[in-house]
Amino acid sequence: MFWRKWRIAKALVDVKLLSAGDGKCKAQFTVAEEHLNVGGFLHGGFTTTVIDCLSTYALMTHKTDPPPGVSVDLHVTFLKAAFPGETVTVDAKTIRTGKNLVFLAVELTKNDGKDIVARGQHTKYLGSSFRQ
Repeated sequence: MFWRKWRIAKALVDVKLLSAGDGKCKAQFTVAEEHLNVGGFLHGGFTTTVIDCLSTYALMTHKTDPPPGVSVDLHVTFLKAAFPGETVTVDAKTIRTGKNLVFLAVELTKNDGKDIVARGQHTKYLGSSFRQ
């Protein structure tokens, strides 16, 4: 996959891509020991990395063919813990692309979408050379 060359992607080796296209990306992973914090549930840093990377993958499938850009703002709201053995689904989508900025949203759910684990909002700068 195209993101395997990024070093940070090694953290995502257990995250399986389900679909990608039209500015959206869907993936899934089972919470494992390496994803846990000292409290024994899904680590916030891992969750944030998933949000950062998966929203970027969604962006890269957008019809305007933008570059991956650089983060200018990343906001995560943690809503419910996920524990070892639970399956987490990640839905990332491109909300809006502008001349220089793009806005993305990500939701992590468990229990077939019944429980929201976290929500993320990601703003990226695409550079002044990018124009729609």
